[in-house]
Amino acid sequence: MKKAVFLDRDGTINVDFGYVYRPEDLRFIDGVQESLIQLQKAGFMLIIITNQSGVGRGFFTEAQAHAFNELLTEQLKKNGINIADTFMCIHSPEENCNCRKPSPKLVLEAIKKHHIDVKSSYMIGDKNSDVECGENASIKSFLIDKDHSINFWAKFIKDTSND
Repeated sequence: MKKAVFLDRDGTINVDFGYVYRPEDLRFIDGVQESLIQLQKAGFMLIIITNQSGVGRGFFTEAQAHAFNELLTEQLKKNGINIADTFMCIHSPEENCNCRKPSPKLVLEAIKKHHIDVKSSYMIGDKNSDVECGENASIKSFLIDKDHSINFWAKFIKDTSND
């Protein structure tokens, strides 16, 4: 079984301008690429779990959301970072779907698809719903805040994980 780090997208990997979908709005958070390389070198599969309610709200299309995800993963790949997969909820909160974080549905799908070892895996995000999602899937989860950047958590995971 593989170990993974599940990552929120907006506010965790790229700067969150609010409903990010336009290619020109792709800006990586400072240090994120180095952090992802560090996690990858430590043997972690990298998987994005993202809520994109802008689709459900009619702000952009599902095709635009997929195109942005592809652009993001292509840009990371140019720097040696492999995003193994992206799982996306496109519903607005009002739709009461079963895939929107904090529901663990997308994480559980990723675990099954990629044969992930839950006990050796982690979730990192910038919202409480990201942490709750990971916890709901029985995964150790960490919140990015003013005192704990993705760099902090990547180093922590690398330094404390069992190989």
